[in-house]
Amino acid sequence: MEAARPSRTALRVAMRRAAHQIYDAKPLVFEDPVAVPILGNEFLPEVERTQFKLNKPHSVGLRAHMVARSRYAEDLLAQAVARGVTQYVLLGAGLDTFAYRNPFPDLHVFEVDHPATQQWKRDLLAATNISIPANLTYAPVDFEHQQLSTQLIVEGFNPAAPAFFAWLGVVPYLTQAAFRSTLSLVAASAKGSGIVMDYGQPRSALPYFEQLAHDSLASRVQLAGEPFQLFFTPSEMAEELADFHNIEDLGSIELNARYFSSRTDNLKLLGTAGRIVSAWV
Repeated sequence: MEAARPSRTALRVAMRRAAHQIYDAKPLVFEDPVAVPILGNEFLPEVERTQFKLNKPHSVGLRAHMVARSRYAEDLLAQAVARGVTQYVLLGAGLDTFAYRNPFPDLHVFEVDHPATQQWKRDLLAATNISIPANLTYAPVDFEHQQLSTQLIVEGFNPAAPAFFAWLGVVPYLTQAAFRSTLSLVAASAKGSGIVMDYGQPRSALPYFEQLAHDSLASRVQLAGEPFQLFFTPSEMAEELADFHNIEDLGSIELNARYFSSRTDNLKLLGTAGRIVSAWV
């Protein structure tokens, strides 16, 4: 992303989470009472346009992926907390709202993001009167130019205690060097730590019509100044996660069965491009 401005893709993700709260059938896949308020009045008109796209497959599939990955991450986080994890690190936090509705009083949340995006978020929170809880710490980091481990420790992260890391909507925008550096940090974390992230399969691994959808999305994020750079097949991701155990790599079939099977609307994941994986130290 460009150094002087916040992430536009972070805004798009937040608007899709907000649209899920307003327009999709109940019960929701991902309940988030802060998703709409954090956007304020400035972005609500664009969220409202979702009502005209409820039957457009591309729009539905993208929204389903956004809410599925957040739901899956927070399901795993709850399990980690039950096992004693007291640190939650959101890598590339964007406009994620977990810290502002955190039900775990002993869980400390670290929001890691590019300084420009992080300041923009804090401005939105101030403008919408959403309070910042005491168990939240902001850790501004440029993944391509700063050491994540150093910045986290400076902000009070305890490397001797287990932590759960969520890395959602970030991996495709990284270089391989930045990806591996961050993954190595997680792999070196205390026993009992874990990570969840989503990733995309390379264009060459997709069927023809999914290649066209890939090209369309890649063009849009390129125009936003945040181009795709990094893709993996499931076997390649398994190699990257060789130092972890209890790996779960889910595609649309598995995620639809888990979160979308009994819905009364058409919300579900489409295609094979996007995947979500979790792994443990």
